[in-house]
Amino acid sequence: MKKLNTTLIYVLSSISLLCCCLAGLGILLAIPSFIIANKKLKEAETSPEDYEADDIKAMKTAKTFALVALGINGAYFLYNIYFFSTTDWDTYMEEIKTRMEQYQQ
Repeated sequence: MKKLNTTLIYVLSSISLLCCCLAGLGILLAIPSFIIANKKLKEAETSPEDYEADDIKAMKTAKTFALVALGINGAYFLYNIYFFSTTDWDTYMEEIKTRMEQYQQ
């Protein structure tokens, strides 16, 4: 029996969730984790007798987690693209400067 290892998918997806606060750049980790999970599931579906049912179920769960991470990162990435394309850069930098001055007081 072959083994489906879900560790890599969970690690990449978890790190991508942590990186979503960095302008949605966690999408760079979420996409590969989803692709890997999808590829492994397709391999398991072509020859299900080579894999245990629990492993296939675990891989489906890992794929779902990767899809959720991809969705969150994608939404935040699109939000940042929209925000920076519609906001004047000077206004944004002035707002940051004002908040830094408030923080220092």
